[in-house]
Amino acid sequence: MDRKKYTVLVADDDPDYLFQTIAGLEKAGYRVAGVSSQAEAEAYIAGQKPDVAVFDLMMENDDSGFILCYKMKKKYPDVPVIIPTAVARETGISFSTDSRTEKDWIRADSYLEKGVRPEQLDQEIIKLLNR
Repeated sequence: MDRKKYTVLVADDDPDYLFQTIAGLEKAGYRVAGVSSQAEAEAYIAGQKPDVAVFDLMMENDDSGFILCYKMKKKYPDVPVIIPTAVARETGISFSTDSRTEKDWIRADSYLEKGVRPEQLDQEIIKLLNR
């Protein structure tokens, strides 16, 4: 798979996590558009279609990632969305896309616990792009 053909939109308000994620994805060979807020991600989506999106759950709002998933799927239903989040570790609340109800509500294609390694994120992207 030629990763250079694919653009990944990454939205996260944690500058260190955003930098590390962008660096890991670029090292793997993807083109990466990094934004640091829900508003910036919405502006990007309004004008461009990424091949994959990686949205943090909690940015300006506690549900920013869910809002972005909804907007992405409404405009580009075929774009896979991954939500890496630390919310389970921080709150004890966990999310998944295992059941139809949760998948309909969350709208994400994949949910990963933050602390995800670059190669793990790469493998998840490849899996979603090849489905």
